[in-house]
Amino acid sequence: MRQGTIQNKESFLNNIAEKLGRERRTSGVERPFYQKQPQWDIMADYTTDQLVNVLKEQCTAIHTDVRETNIDGLPAVIDNVMKEYGAKKASIWDDPRFVEFGLTPFIERPDVSIWGSAPDEDDIKITEQADIGITFSDYTLAESGTVVLMNGGGKGQSVSLLPTFYIALIPLSTIVPRMSQVSKKIHEEAQAGNRVPSCINFISGPSNSADIELNLVVGVHGPVRACYILIDDR
Repeated sequence: MRQGTIQNKESFLNNIAEKLGRERRTSGVERPFYQKQPQWDIMADYTTDQLVNVLKEQCTAIHTDVRETNIDGLPAVIDNVMKEYGAKKASIWDDPRFVEFGLTPFIERPDVSIWGSAPDEDDIKITEQADIGITFSDYTLAESGTVVLMNGGGKGQSVSLLPTFYIALIPLSTIVPRMSQVSKKIHEEAQAGNRVPSCINFISGPSNSADIELNLVVGVHGPVRACYILIDDR
């Protein structure tokens, strides 16, 4: 993929400094150090099993189904969830983990489409016509029941957004306590000069809104049901 370019960076930053009513600072800027950093203490000593329990409890609050399995049982669990949801056509990421987790027979089915395998203009059309989108989670936040998707290349964000239903495949090795651990990891990658995806999605269950009189409606502008399949990959 062609490396992206940054345009108008200098004029953009100069304009912000002007709006702030000062000269732009191009040196001597240091990241502040906070003596109190309680964000690292929360669930810091939790085992994976304890984090799983926190995640499962939070999923009841965000209207998300949870299934548990090991790698060998994963294909059958996916089939069971699709049958429960009445889903036949699936859209998935072009992600080597589908093979690593024994899902080669599943992804070779004629009713399973892989993002990026069609001409660009057709990927979105195919995905929006799929019944269910399936992705792996790159990081999983136990505290909020959130899956973190590092989009890019064959990992199109439409897969988790357009189909009627969504399945997140969550290896237990991806579970961390909360947002703090993920933001630190992303920062470290950026500091090391590694490419960070331009789109990182944080998904906490099916789409919902309480904009109208604070009445919660689940399934508004995206998947109406979501299922997290926890995979014991230890």
